[in-house]
Amino acid sequence: MYIIETARLGLRDWQESDLSPYAAMCNDPRVMEFFPKTLTKEEAREMINRLKQHIAAKGYGFWAVDIKTTGEFIGFVGLETPRFEADFTPCVEIGWRLAYQYWNKGYAQEAARKCLEFGFNHLGLTEIVAFTPILNKRSINVMKKIGMTYVKDFDHPNIKLGSPLRKHVLYKIASKHCSMVIF
Repeated sequence: MYIIETARLGLRDWQESDLSPYAAMCNDPRVMEFFPKTLTKEEAREMINRLKQHIAAKGYGFWAVDIKTTGEFIGFVGLETPRFEADFTPCVEIGWRLAYQYWNKGYAQEAARKCLEFGFNHLGLTEIVAFTPILNKRSINVMKKIGMTYVKDFDHPNIKLGSPLRKHVLYKIASKHCSMVIF
């Protein structure tokens, strides 16, 4: 059932039952603070469909995440190919989005480490990047904790000019540095 497992979490393909909790999560202003807007239930459904299509096409993506002992859906973590053009694309990014009640429990970091391992050991990637608005200190902290290093600031091309979310940071980790990260 799980594609990737950690001690506490299972990463898996998306299921129809994920829609309601995912839509609620994406409509929470705390979760979506560093995104241009919250999502409606229909927009959440469309996003799940895009995520499923990416996984089917590439063999990896942003997978749904469960707490293994309870089966609770808590969000997504995984690897994805960004759909915008920048001087660092094409690339594979690592990303996460968890429901608010699951923050500050180490879940994003735990699942992200296993995704890095999957990317380097199973997909043969040599480098994985992450990016977020420069204001998103929580995600930047996760990037640092999983061994990523700062590369640069950049303007995200899909965010409107003048938006405080346009300025992003780019972090990366190379497979040769992954042995320094404890999985």
